[in-house]
Amino acid sequence: MDKQATFSEMKNGTAEDYAIIAEQGSKHASELPNRIMDHLNLLKGDTGGFAVDRFTHSIQTATRAHRDGRDEEYVVCALLHDIGDSIASANHADLAATMLEPFVSDKNYWIVKHHGIFQGYYFFEHMGLDKNMRDQFKGHEYWNDCVEFCAKYDQNSFDPEYENLPIEEFIPMVHNVFAKPRDSIYKRRDY
Repeated sequence: MDKQATFSEMKNGTAEDYAIIAEQGSKHASELPNRIMDHLNLLKGDTGGFAVDRFTHSIQTATRAHRDGRDEEYVVCALLHDIGDSIASANHADLAATMLEPFVSDKNYWIVKHHGIFQGYYFFEHMGLDKNMRDQFKGHEYWNDCVEFCAKYDQNSFDPEYENLPIEEFIPMVHNVFAKPRDSIYKRRDY
């Protein structure tokens, strides 16, 4: 069994206790890419009514971005943009963005965070919603980037005939992106 801190209230912790916690935290953090991939696998078999399951959609989105020459961070964001569908169906984009936030650029974070509303351009009208809901963000420096992400990689990645790259192609990329946070975990972005 791993060493454990001895306190029952954080205010009573010692330097030794927090050294144990830091060591365990570091080990836990190093395993994050594996946990992310395990969670991505939860999307297998769940089509949500689409022509492909959510896992295939994720792979296809990443494959399209990769084949288009996007950098590794962007491709990983494409891969994980819908990872929240399994447990945050009402706000999946927020969950994915929160997970990615410490590890990716402001632009990629913003794209993932807002892609759900931007993707609505292609279907909201069929659900009684305003397809131009994304226009509330017009003028934002990353507006065009999110439009492009949805148009080139997301809205068209439900094709059962498309030749996706194997998931193994993306695993090293996930490990690289999640190797070390870019920012403090306590930094908050205001958008």
